Amino acid sequence: MAKLVIASNSKAMPTLDRSVKAKVLSFFETLDADDAASVAHVESPHDAADHRVRTGRVDQDHMAILFHIDLHGESTYIYLGTWPQPDASRLAARSTLRINPINGALEGIIGELDGSSDRRKRVIVPDPRGELARSLSRTITTTAYLPGREITLEDLTERLGVDPAIAEMAMAAPNPDALRQIADYGLEWEKSALVELSVGASIDAVRTTHGFDENPIDHSKSEDEQILQALDQPASKMQFAYIEDDEELRRVIEEGDFAAWRTFLHPQQREYVERNYNGAFRLSGGAGTGKTVVAIHRARRLAMEDPNARVVLTTFNKTLALALEADLKSLDPSIRIAAALGEPGVHVRGIDALAREVLDQADEVSEAFQFVLGASFPPKTSRTRAEDAWNEAIDAAGRLDAKLATPGFLENEYVDVVLGNNITTVEAYTRVARPGRGVRLSRPQRVAVWKVVEAYRRQSRADGTISFPEVLAVSARYLQLRNDAGLPPIADHVVVDEAQDLHATHWRLLRALVPEGPNDLFLAEDSHQRIYGRPVVLGRHGIKIVGRSRRLTLNYRTTAQNLHFAVGILSGAEYTDLEEREESTTEYRSARRGPVPELVACTDLNDELDNIASRISDWLAEGFEPESLAVLTRSAQTRDLVIRGLKERAIEARAVSDNPRPTGHVQVLTMHRSKGMEFTNVVLAGLDDAHVPAIASIRSVPEEERSDALLRERSLLYVAASRARDQLVATWCGNLTDLVPTASQEAGRNE
Repeated sequence: MAKLVIASNSKAMPTLDRSVKAKVLSFFETLDADDAASVAHVESPHDAADHRVRTGRVDQDHMAILFHIDLHGESTYIYLGTWPQPDASRLAARSTLRINPINGALEGIIGELDGSSDRRKRVIVPDPRGELARSLSRTITTTAYLPGREITLEDLTERLGVDPAIAEMAMAAPNPDALRQIADYGLEWEKSALVELSVGASIDAVRTTHGFDENPIDHSKSEDEQILQALDQPASKMQFAYIEDDEELRRVIEEGDFAAWRTFLHPQQREYVERNYNGAFRLSGGAGTGKTVVAIHRARRLAMEDPNARVVLTTFNKTLALALEADLKSLDPSIRIAAALGEPGVHVRGIDALAREVLDQADEVSEAFQFVLGASFPPKTSRTRAEDAWNEAIDAAGRLDAKLATPGFLENEYVDVVLGNNITTVEAYTRVARPGRGVRLSRPQRVAVWKVVEAYRRQSRADGTISFPEVLAVSARYLQLRNDAGLPPIADHVVVDEAQDLHATHWRLLRALVPEGPNDLFLAEDSHQRIYGRPVVLGRHGIKIVGRSRRLTLNYRTTAQNLHFAVGILSGAEYTDLEEREESTTEYRSARRGPVPELVACTDLNDELDNIASRISDWLAEGFEPESLAVLTRSAQTRDLVIRGLKERAIEARAVSDNPRPTGHVQVLTMHRSKGMEFTNVVLAGLDDAHVPAIASIRSVPEEERSDALLRERSLLYVAASRARDQLVATWCGNLTDLVPTASQEAGRNE
């Protein structure tokens, strides 16, 4: 059987209709199944510049261009695309496959159609001497962007290996924006390298992130052996990928764009997918930097590496977990999805559901319940309304300081301190440390709080109910008892997305779920997107990172203008990460350009709805799909109001809640619900100071904790603003919220 390597070359190859794609698929299925039987359909072009080049007959009108590598009788075909006849034969005769002599990356070079034997067009690269090149000065001056940073032409060609024609244009680029435009003319690794230079990276940093110094080509080997070695270079993997089976081949051919996020990763992302870590690893990064993509790829890699491995892929809630599972299946439809915890494969669940599953599978849980709650008999049902339960407990317990007598404070105290430390007595509670809690408590205050906790627990026993944090704490204790008894763990690897939103009992469950060891915990998080949890320090919950932490800073989703707007919302606030270190936004960059976000002040609610409807109507008229457009609101009440207003204005809109996203309609959802999603164009509605920040969310916590509540409000607006890929519009009536710096609009014009 032949091995197949496919190139991400959709820019070089003409668009193929569905019938031709089906024939391409059939051709390669035959080639993969029996290389020898396919010889009649694969030919060497006459007078070919490269003896390895072949054409494969797809049908009477189309031929594939590929290179044949024969190593010890084993065939590898490198597919560069399919073209109509007779163009394919002429292109193939002038095409070559080579190894970049500077960085070791593999490059497929497609010949030109103008008859000039000495000109080449590299895979996915349009003619670099086109309109953009003519618009740039051919004279390199110190006023250009790269020379102004003391980067030379030799740095690009002799240290990075950039094609000389593209390097000359890059050196003439007057600013980062022009350099990013030139980057589109290059191979995938060239594009990535020039984009990194455009956002301030050094030549040395570019070499490192693209793996140019790793695995140098062994020139003592044969040419074909060197080519196969080059395929393993990090930069090569941005463009070339082995196709493992027919299902993957079908998906790649039919989707046309080769589903780039699934197959071709940036070398830095691929490193975090493939590297082994001797313990827990934390990957941080801003919105749109690819953390979730890395987490999904890593879960797949761990499962594929060991068919018996039990991999848990989890996140903050059920909705996000369903999205992770859908993306995992899209990445690899053949991936083994484990239906139950403890089975081989990838088990995808929200973390609260994971805790309940632990208890449902357990034979004996009385000891765990006794240890955590002081009661041996497990409750029968889950309690979902913590606010009502705490209010009843306050009434039952009697006197409590007003600033402490709020469901918000008591719930956080209960989860972070009481359950987080398995406290069951007043004596233990009066002695326990309370790091991270904003309100200091005297001993009498602790005693009074404990009386409320006891009332809360008595009520639970009487009702036969249990809260989700209690389920987590009991599940963690049950797993710890199993571990202490020497029983085998029920998971080998755990991958966590949106880790910043987890609280103390979540972390206790995760630590108990998988023993410390190689590749035990992989955590993807962004402290700037913490909209639910409280600040947590992993070391206090037995999770030791000890230097195994990295950060992604290049945004792949949001334009530079939208990113500038979103980061401006965080300006002036102080954030800390899961290792209690300051978290900064100074290195966040985007490689994409777009319009400056628009701030639209409205006279009243009807005027605001008119503006929203007008903007959406314009987008629909421009050809945007309805489901790619979204209106985000701070509350469900405002969401429903917007939906009614849009329908009255003849725009079909649907609410997005816990159900899958509807198609064929404009999406209207709360900012909380938008987490983990993206849209082409977004309207942030209702950004007046009466709704953002939400007054209730600030007033429901003691004065000492309001600064953290305001951080969560900032983070929520940051999450919402970073959902837009291209266009972002903010509307309000009344006074604009102070969380939106109006200066960001003008500054974004120069971003």
